[in-house]
Amino acid sequence: MNPPDALDLRAAIRTIPDYPKPGIRFRDITTLLGNARAFRRAVDDLVNPWAGSKIDKVAGIEARGFIIGGAVAHQVSAGFVPIRKKGKLPYETVRIAYSLEYGIDEMEMHKDAVSKGERVILVDDLIATGGTAEGAVKLLRGMGAEVLAACFVVDLPELGGAAKLRALGVPVRTLVNFEGH
Repeated sequence: MNPPDALDLRAAIRTIPDYPKPGIRFRDITTLLGNARAFRRAVDDLVNPWAGSKIDKVAGIEARGFIIGGAVAHQVSAGFVPIRKKGKLPYETVRIAYSLEYGIDEMEMHKDAVSKGERVILVDDLIATGGTAEGAVKLLRGMGAEVLAACFVVDLPELGGAAKLRALGVPVRTLVNFEGH
């Protein structure tokens, strides 16, 4: 779902050709983050559908999801939950394996980060194949959280990640679509 004037946000995102390997067009949101108006607009547009709703926590996926997720959590007066790669959190954790393009990895969160029945929005900068986001949804649900939605600044729809989350019953909010990958 794209806002009608998403072109302003699109212009704030830098595309880097052939990174991290030939044929890939990397969508770099650091330029959006450095533009105060674009950053504010992205956060406002991500949370707009849930304005006035009860949201207990916002979960952000490492690392750019921490930046956006922290701003979203502030905007909706919710707590923030970091979801990190294995071995990066200092307290007792719960963990899940998830699929990457070329293998398997693991992510984790603190075992006390969410409570049963808490209403959570998942946030990251970009959705591509959806393996990481799918793993995060399953991790949150495994702890008893209700995942209200998954929100991303950028969607690469040809890679099917947003569709994968919708198939899990998670509404997906994206702001800018880029064709290709």
